[in-house]
Amino acid sequence: MSLTTNTPRPDEESSLVPRKPRRGDKVFKGLSTGSGILIFVILGAVATFLLAMAAPALTSSPEVLQQQGYGAFWSWVLPYAFGTVWSSFWALVFGVPVAIGIALFISHYAPRRLAAPLGYVIDLLAAVPSVVYGLWGGLTLATALQPFHVWLSTYLGWIPLFSGDPSGTGRTLLTTSLVLAVMILPIVTSLCREVFLQTPKLHEEAALALGATRWEMIRMAVFPFARAGIVSAVMLGLGRALGETMAVAMVLSGAGVIKFEMLGQQNPNSIAAVIALDFPEASGIRINQLIAAGLVLFIITLAVNMVARWIVSRRAAFSGAN
Repeated sequence: MSLTTNTPRPDEESSLVPRKPRRGDKVFKGLSTGSGILIFVILGAVATFLLAMAAPALTSSPEVLQQQGYGAFWSWVLPYAFGTVWSSFWALVFGVPVAIGIALFISHYAPRRLAAPLGYVIDLLAAVPSVVYGLWGGLTLATALQPFHVWLSTYLGWIPLFSGDPSGTGRTLLTTSLVLAVMILPIVTSLCREVFLQTPKLHEEAALALGATRWEMIRMAVFPFARAGIVSAVMLGLGRALGETMAVAMVLSGAGVIKFEMLGQQNPNSIAAVIALDFPEASGIRINQLIAAGLVLFIITLAVNMVARWIVSRRAAFSGAN
């Protein structure tokens, strides 16, 4: 009767011994941890600065603000907050369908010889400065769209969005939203394209093998997988539109009004554009009031990102990514 001993092999014995962490691993872990902490520190510093500088405008009486500032803070900032959200919403309406269509064309329809140059051109749009978009929108696009604004007001004036007398300059909320749509186009397109390309080939081939057309395959395999990524891309584009400053300031003939019409001479301005236009000449409590408006914009952007993260986490189980 022989006794057998389960002695580990040399390779098994070496795998049981814990390895000492390498210096490169320690450095990389430290840099990663420090970078993550630095993000929270910067965010907290920005929030603290905005709260400290906005406190005089938020706590002062309306009479003091009326004498030295722009009047009661909330009644002053509400129209600009509305203009920021309203113009960004229409930028998404105009830009997101086009961006998703371009991303699908590059990833699933275009031949490789055409897809690669088109992808480079779309990515280059993100490198164009905001001032260039503002000059193009104010000097070229607004003039070109002015007859179209007259046509919309004449034949579709029964729709509240196109009612009223159209602006003679074309510098309207509609023009501004189109400029913002072009600006968010490369961001949404690039992210959606990468997400579409990550769709498992087995899913696509299985749908095609079952007799689905290319469009049916995209609906059944690509869109469910990429849903969370599309939401993230849209929210990043919305963040760009909410915080855009120079393009809106150079294109839009804005005012502190709440109006849903998109073709009129008076249009609701955005918070970022108002800060850029008024800050150089502001003094005293007016500076605090403008910084308080920046705090409102900061809260709006933070709320949008929190909603986006909630949507992505809610849809993650159905995206196929896990």
